[in-house]
Amino acid sequence: MRHSLVPPAGPQRVLALAQLSNSVGDGAYYVTSALYFTHVVGLDPARVGLGLTVGWAVGSVVGVPLGRLADRRGARGTAVLLALATGLAVASFLVVRDFVPFVLAACAYASAQSGLAAARQALLAGLVSARERTGLLAHLQATLNAGLAVGAGLGGLALHAGTRAAYLGVFAVDAVSFLVCALLLLRLPSVAPRVPSGERHGSSVLRDRPYAVITLLNTVLLLRMPLLSLGIPLWIAERTAAPAWVVSALFVLNTGAVMAFQVRMARGVSGLASAHRAVRRSGWVMLAACAVFALSAGASPWAAVGALVVGAVLQVVAEMGQSAGSWQLSFDLAPAERVGEYQGFFGTGVTVARTLGPLVLTTLLVEWGTPGWLLLGAVTLGASYAMGPATRRAAGRVETDVRQPALVN
Repeated sequence: MRHSLVPPAGPQRVLALAQLSNSVGDGAYYVTSALYFTHVVGLDPARVGLGLTVGWAVGSVVGVPLGRLADRRGARGTAVLLALATGLAVASFLVVRDFVPFVLAACAYASAQSGLAAARQALLAGLVSARERTGLLAHLQATLNAGLAVGAGLGGLALHAGTRAAYLGVFAVDAVSFLVCALLLLRLPSVAPRVPSGERHGSSVLRDRPYAVITLLNTVLLLRMPLLSLGIPLWIAERTAAPAWVVSALFVLNTGAVMAFQVRMARGVSGLASAHRAVRRSGWVMLAACAVFALSAGASPWAAVGALVVGAVLQVVAEMGQSAGSWQLSFDLAPAERVGEYQGFFGTGVTVARTLGPLVLTTLLVEWGTPGWLLLGAVTLGASYAMGPATRRAAGRVETDVRQPALVN
């Protein structure tokens, strides 16, 4: 049995190494960027939040045309250029001294990141057979978590030093990590453009209502993303008697579980039916996790710790099942010739969840308390069950497209 962090040799392993490279840089960036922009650059925290929100909003829109570019011009070349562009965008933060340049740099960074994610998915689809994609994505997710953990450790050293040079070193490491990522992607075989150069088409994914519904439902399921970074820390501080160190313990538990078990969780997902079953099961597990988290309120410190740990275990099981199912759905329901474009659109769910998630979770958990947890679980379960009819409708559209040749205007 292969270790969960080591996919088979060849293109799959190269893709994993590229993922590991830039995730180490990103991990260091994530834990230091807020303090760098506020303490070193001197920007107001509210302006930093606004600038990053604007950046990711732009990135979510730009991801679709950049994914389409990968389909039309070749996924490998597009991914390499966008990896280099991301590195340059990170490097530009080193010279930012005012709000407007910061917003421009944030837009460039988020746009390149969103496009790179779509192009890499298109590259993966061109190099790996359909039956192997979900398994490889599980490997990449485990690799991502490992890289982020290492990067977070490096960022922690910079935070401990607290000097301008240390912060600048982190940004330099992140920029170089994307250069290494680009060099690794160059080692992969080239993938021929999927869309014929003479074919004309508009924003087809935006007119594909069944796929849009799948993306919307997946976005609802992804609202749990800020749980570990925001929702649970605030819940522990405001509503429980648990000690503050539990926050980091739960983060380590989540990261370690994904590294160790994500590949195993994805093995049973091999088609639309098994993907929906995985998503539906994850809905029930997430509902149970929310109920257990709610039990930590008003309990003694150690009883609260126990409830939080059990809830975190259930939450990461739900996360891994939902991830595996959604990966399969996102590829199987996309036209083969427009994987990059469709993955760019599907990826906007992550951006929307990261943007709206903090507001939703703080309202539900901190302000509403136990009823908020139960509502979050119920909404998650409802979205997971709605995936069934939405998947059947989207699958019917795919079958119709296969039977009827596309008309070129």
